[in-house]
This record gives sequence, C-alpha cells and structure tokens, in this order.
Amino acid sequence: MNPTRTLDGQTALVTGASRGIGRAVALALAECGAEVVVNYASSPDAAEAVVKEIESMGQKGYALQADVGDEDAVDALIKTVLERSGRIDVLVNNAGITRDGLLMRMKSTDWNAVINLNLTGVFLCTRAVTRPMLKQKSGRIINITSVVGLMGNAGQANHAAAKAGVVGLTRSAAKEMASRGITVNAVAPGFIATDMTKDLDSEGILTAIPLGTFGTPEQVAGAVRFLAADSAAAYITGQVLQVDGGMVMG
Repeated sequence: MNPTRTLDGQTALVTGASRGIGRAVALALAECGAEVVVNYASSPDAAEAVVKEIESMGQKGYALQADVGDEDAVDALIKTVLERSGRIDVLVNNAGITRDGLLMRMKSTDWNAVINLNLTGVFLCTRAVTRPMLKQKSGRIINITSVVGLMGNAGQANHAAAKAGVVGLTRSAAKEMASRGITVNAVAPGFIATDMTKDLDSEGILTAIPLGTFGTPEQVAGAVRFLAADSAAAYITGQVLQVDGGMVMG
C-alpha cells in the first residue's frame, strides 16, 4: 500500500464541506485515497466544485445536501451514503455557523440556531454513523470544535457553549465506542483565515497568538488527516488537538 493512501477503499463523510476548513478536509482525505462525501446545506455549486477537485485527483466523491441540525435530514443523509457507498469509515463533523452578539442582547433565535447546528448537529451525525461503524468494528470520528470552546470569547456565548459541548460529547462518545475499535477525537482550530474570520480585527487578535499569524484551512485539515488516516492515531481517542498558533496552552 502507498503510505500516503491509507484510506484506500474507505468512505469519508465531511459535513459543511463546500468551503473553508471543510473543503480543505475533504481534499486532504481524498489525497489519502478515500471516497469523499461532500455534505453541504445551501451551496450546491461550491460543493460540486469540491467534487470536481476530488475527481481531478483521480478519486471518487459526490455531494449530498442536508441540514445536519435536522434529525430526519441526517438520517436520510446517512442512509443515502450507505446505499451508495456501502460503508462509512470516517466522519468529520465540521458544519457550523456563528451568530455573534453580547449575551445581554442575544436573541433566543440566535442562541438556538448556533446550538442546534454546532452541537446538536454533531450529536445527530455521530449517533447516525454509530450503528454502521459498530457493525464494521472500526471507524474514526473527528469533531471540529474551537479554541473559543476552551477559553470563551466575549460576544460568542452561543458559539463557545456549543463548541465546549462538542468537547464533552467527543470524550463521552470516545469512552462508549472504544471497545469496538472506533476512535472519537476533536480538532480545535484557533483563528483560521476563512470567510468566517475575514471581517475580524486581525491586528488585535494577532497579539494574542504566539506564532503571530492566522492559521490556514490546510493546517487544520492536516490535523484531521492525521487523526483519520495515520496508523499512530489508532491509539488516540477522546483527545482535543489544538491548531491555534499557541493561543491556548495548558
């Protein structure tokens, strides 16, 4: 086996994969040989563009629409993947949104929207893949959390709460699934240069990052690739791997 193609014959599902970190993760897993399912919520053209990039590598991929915060949509998504691909070996829970605002002024709708997609969506997708992975007695689940979930951030109480919840969910799921050969880990990006961060005050943020720069989606994808495809990661579960330029230590 080509050492860089450790996911040959496997299927990976990446949620929110039409742009940013999700896109980079989808391409990284395709490079490792996986067939990649590119999930998207509302950007079919962008998702199909990612599929074309995957196919240009000589790999297989296809796009599927689903709102991962909707239980019925998630169940249908997983059913379709199993029908088309026959298995799910890697799940990357990446889909997420922000609805920032100070706590005292935050609307309940903004709180609920972020919790529903960023936390409940991770629960729904993880629960849905558990049965097929248990039958396979193997699987790798990687949840994209955030350093905001580890340290908090003014104006992002909903996002911080959801991402902190993802850490707890990751560790609980890891303990439940370890005996069946399924690993569950999280990757916590810091400030990454994507559409979600392009309007931030970069000068103020950079002073809090020891390495002095924003990260890239490809750097986050590299951490996900390690947890999903490297043989050494078979003995890692319930962990949070920070990709944050040293922003949060300890």
